[in-house]
Amino acid sequence: MAIPYTRSVTKKQAETGRLDTEAVVRSALEVLEDRGLEGLSTRAVADRLGVRMNTVLWHVKTKTRLLELMADAVTGEVSLDALPDTPHDRARTLVRRFRAALLTHRDGAALVVGTYPADPRTLRFADALVSALLDSGLPDRAAAWTAWTLLYFTLGLTQEEQAAPPPGGSRLVSAVHPTDHPALTRVLPHLDATSFPDRFEFGMAAILLQRHPTPP
Repeated sequence: MAIPYTRSVTKKQAETGRLDTEAVVRSALEVLEDRGLEGLSTRAVADRLGVRMNTVLWHVKTKTRLLELMADAVTGEVSLDALPDTPHDRARTLVRRFRAALLTHRDGAALVVGTYPADPRTLRFADALVSALLDSGLPDRAAAWTAWTLLYFTLGLTQEEQAAPPPGGSRLVSAVHPTDHPALTRVLPHLDATSFPDRFEFGMAAILLQRHPTPP
């Protein structure tokens, strides 16, 4: 179950000793929404809480650990309830929900892609995805590597989606020249900013339908 990160932590809560690690992470996610990943710092989180920076670090130790906990919180927003019975459909649903969770947060994909959390929410999601792939008949290595491929693909595409210019303002359109880049010119209509959902579905299907070599 995801933490209700929409509820802010008040200065009074911090001053009365009710501040805990989850409250720090909630405030950090609020700073992320306001300032983006580049503006996120332990000092900014401390300022938002109205406490000293050392108080924040007492709970999260380092900024790296704070980012891991934030990434785990975002992944924890992926519901594992009401999943389809068919293994491939279950995997697709999990990955779609993962993308949706990333898109819910400003710079959500950039946050998660830069971390390597081995925390409860992330592990539960990963276990559910690998389980679906194992149930589809993949051998152990193929299931593990397909899960990684799906996650890396989703993170990369979603990070690009969140950083993309608005439709009509793409630098790619002005940079591609018909003479110098004939192939790109031909497919350019399929690379606009509005095609990300379709690109995501296409890529996910391609990964799940590929043949996996037998381990040596």
